[in-house]
Amino acid sequence: MPARSHDPNAPTADAYRHAAEPIGSVTDAYSGRLAPDLAVSTYRNIQRLFPSRTIAAGAAVRELPRSPRALGEISVVQGGEHYDLYDYLALNSVTGLLVLHRGQIRYETYQRGNGPDTRWMSMSVAKSVTSTLAGMAIHDGAIAEGLAARVGDYVPALADSAYTAVILRELLLMASGVGWNETYTDPGSDRRALLAAQLEQRPGAAMALMATLPRVAPPGTRHNYSTGETQILAEMVSRAVGRPLADYLAQKLWQPYGMEADASWWLASPQGVEIGGSGIAATLRDYARFGQFLIEGGRVAGASLLPAGWIAEATQPSVLAGGESIDYGYMWWSGWTEPSRRDRAFAARGIHGQYLYVNPRRELVIVQHAAAPKPMGRMVIEPMSLFDAIAAALAND
Repeated sequence: MPARSHDPNAPTADAYRHAAEPIGSVTDAYSGRLAPDLAVSTYRNIQRLFPSRTIAAGAAVRELPRSPRALGEISVVQGGEHYDLYDYLALNSVTGLLVLHRGQIRYETYQRGNGPDTRWMSMSVAKSVTSTLAGMAIHDGAIAEGLAARVGDYVPALADSAYTAVILRELLLMASGVGWNETYTDPGSDRRALLAAQLEQRPGAAMALMATLPRVAPPGTRHNYSTGETQILAEMVSRAVGRPLADYLAQKLWQPYGMEADASWWLASPQGVEIGGSGIAATLRDYARFGQFLIEGGRVAGASLLPAGWIAEATQPSVLAGGESIDYGYMWWSGWTEPSRRDRAFAARGIHGQYLYVNPRRELVIVQHAAAPKPMGRMVIEPMSLFDAIAAALAND
């Protein structure tokens, strides 16, 4: 990795070219009530919405060389209609797309004024980062009980709640058996209550909310997608490693793997715990490097950062107590189309169209940034279908 060179457009705290742009409110973002231009300027300035902690890059950058070979024609058939890559970019409100094949950039585009220096919101892609940090904490011995660690032993605020005996594996699978409503656009949902706690910026507000939730099923028996459980995970890992998650991520991966730019991560309160389920702002290329780290087996400089077998277990369909199979691992989505299932591909995904797709079999990473007008249900062309088409196009390359 060559030494870092100074880039006047690099996203540093004192020189970020998007810094003076107008932004909307986080409530309007979750409600799907931002006009297109305002949504774009908001999503590349999310560090202004909440107190944030820097994920510091190091002095060396892992290069992402450009392949001399073009990606070629990509076509997706959906509902009897044929769509090419340009249809996809326009119809899905894509602001950045990068295809990394065998460690080389095969395609990279930026729209709506974004560029390689733009830090874009992760939304729930952050969940998969947080779960990976949990794996690192287990590998480091900070969570000695491993997947059997009990929530109540690590998060005192939940010691007398429905979560006290929930174990780490159940939390990672979002199968705690505790009730939760994730509907982003419903002001009365638990997800919006968690957002209100985040807006309050009071230490302990998020865990106070989680402590009130009722049990609705035995632990491990029912998958129920819950951003609140990722916040519990953030609390567990931060307490276990004895440092902020942003610092742990910088020490374990961001610096030694050679991420090129500082990133940032929302906090639940000033100087508090990071928001485990969202709020990372990083460049398109650094998200791609995170995917490449997984392609390479979770290793840096030849040393594994994760327990043996972690990536396969964390990213493939899981079986709950009672035998139900779910297309979800440890806060990663396993492939949900036939080609992606066949390749054992997996993805991190976030509202408004954020994706990190990883296909180890094809040595393929695809990262997408987007500004869809609503949190869910506004991807006109199914993203996994495009990723499948790219994988197929590169299969014999």
